[in-house]
Amino acid sequence: MVDLQAVLDSIYKELTPRIGEGKVADYIPELAKIDPHQFGMAVVTVDGKIYRAGDAGVPFSIQSISKVFMLTLALGKVGEGLWKRVGREPSGSAFNSIVQLEHEHGIPRNPFINAGAIAVTDVVMAGHAPREAIGELLRFVRYLADDESVTIDEKVARSETQTGYRNFALANFMRAYKNIDHPVEHVLGVYFHQCALSMSCEQLAKAGLFLAARGSNPMTGHSVVSPKRARRINALMLTCGHYDGSGDFAYHVGLPGKSGVGGGIFAVAPGVASIAAGSPGLNKVGNSQLAAVALEMLAARTGSPVFGG
Repeated sequence: MVDLQAVLDSIYKELTPRIGEGKVADYIPELAKIDPHQFGMAVVTVDGKIYRAGDAGVPFSIQSISKVFMLTLALGKVGEGLWKRVGREPSGSAFNSIVQLEHEHGIPRNPFINAGAIAVTDVVMAGHAPREAIGELLRFVRYLADDESVTIDEKVARSETQTGYRNFALANFMRAYKNIDHPVEHVLGVYFHQCALSMSCEQLAKAGLFLAARGSNPMTGHSVVSPKRARRINALMLTCGHYDGSGDFAYHVGLPGKSGVGGGIFAVAPGVASIAAGSPGLNKVGNSQLAAVALEMLAARTGSPVFGG
């Protein structure tokens, strides 16, 4: 049996000299202020054990990792009908590409690029005022993490709203193709708030545990989605979770995962554990440089794709 705490401690010790590597996402002014010298990891196993290293308890802006939770909500509302509005294929283009969206007539390639996530947000908003939709997501994530202290960072949300011109362009483009039903400014208001969710590695690993445990959270006993849906969300994370670095992440780490430009990466070892790693410095494709290395080391030392396998 692998001693997970010893593995995490050794990874943290080895990577400590590299803390601060990469480039913080400075195109969102509020994120540009983050101290780059942070690095944490947390693993939550399906039998309820929690392992931590470094800054595992320090909250950060989860950004695009929130798309996993919004996708789960959207599938709960409209089921497989969602795929009429969003594709399921890797994009191979930048996460905020307009060219691809035009070429494909306003149907985003997958739910994890920005355009796809905006369309998913529009689906979740059906029957809700924007404030209610934000509240629904926050309640859902708190329920998943079993932690009422999860919050939305209003400063980050405001910062994104003030600088998110390309996201406004993507949303207006989809609206022109009738793939956005609600007013663009309302949809983006919700989208920017979901991206501004602030969570620690430990909270994030707890919230995503249902994807490691066939759709249920074994720590709370709550059933979240069916085993089939959990498997499909994991499949999408494996193929599309890291923008145009998805194939590289799958090759090196071999686990379904989702990254965010706040420096976090969430990953799933199906049947075994959920994992979150975070460090603000990003590589050239917008994924945390140190977190990606840490997850590769974790997978190698535990027998990825299943710990101890």
